[in-house]
Amino acid sequence: MMAKTIDHAFTAKTLTSAATDPTYAGTLSFMRRKYSKQVKGTDAVIWGIPFDAATSNRPGARFGPQAIRRASAIFDNDPQYPFSRDLFEAMSVVDYGDCLLDYGNHWKTPATIEKETARLLSGTDFLLTLGGDHFITWPLLKAHAAKHGPLALVQFDAHQDTWFDDAKRIDHGSFVARAVRDGIIDPARSIQIGIRTHAPENFGVRIVYGHEVEDMSAADIAATILSHTAGAPAYLTFDIDCLDPAFAPGTGTPVAGGPSSAKILSVLQRLKQLDIRGADVVEVAPAYDHADITAIAGATVAMYMLGLRAERLARFR
Repeated sequence: MMAKTIDHAFTAKTLTSAATDPTYAGTLSFMRRKYSKQVKGTDAVIWGIPFDAATSNRPGARFGPQAIRRASAIFDNDPQYPFSRDLFEAMSVVDYGDCLLDYGNHWKTPATIEKETARLLSGTDFLLTLGGDHFITWPLLKAHAAKHGPLALVQFDAHQDTWFDDAKRIDHGSFVARAVRDGIIDPARSIQIGIRTHAPENFGVRIVYGHEVEDMSAADIAATILSHTAGAPAYLTFDIDCLDPAFAPGTGTPVAGGPSSAKILSVLQRLKQLDIRGADVVEVAPAYDHADITAIAGATVAMYMLGLRAERLARFR
């Protein structure tokens, strides 16, 4: 058995080593990954964007990255279910920390996020972002599309986020409309899962509504996603309000009638063939949470995203 250490986020000797911190102690990086500003050559980078000035209802998602990191301490570096592997045995991952934003000049936020994202993507092929409200996906998509070309958007959400946008607004409900108009995503290969609200337009994006999710099996939902994206490079964005408020109460715009965390995690597990080039988990607002229910769900979704990355690397190396 390895010699036990504490504060693995700082004391790790390599980027592929397991942690031995107790779940109740130690420095709280995401899944105890080493904090580092050196990302070149890594298999994945995790960072946070603590921004919630674009919310249309309850604010508080700026505290999401902290909450998700804290909840991720429950992953104790045994083989992670359902991937049956130590995710970090052969996958080098760092926690880059958070994006520095000027809270007094929100108009600077999109360019700041896009520039930092582009810099990170110059050193790694996979960026996992912890939000923050859903506006942050707009500059993230711009930077990813600059590297990979137009992407298939796979969006788990209660909202379409296709409301009117004059290309200047700081609004978490319009990034999809803007991304379609600017050619950053391919609407013919993009899909939204769990939608339980109406917006004026869908911009050609495939919608799987909440009542359809209820009637479909996890296997059928996953098959629909894989069929619709048709092997295209994809960006995976997960708004925690995709889940029913019973499973994710700590969010800014909760909508009743959503799926359980168990069902959606089962969908994610089946997306091994999806060519994910980047991903985010957004809209966790811990001020409205209870017993870390939402933070645990968000951390688990993020862990599944890393699990999919680990399995893809194992297949292609």
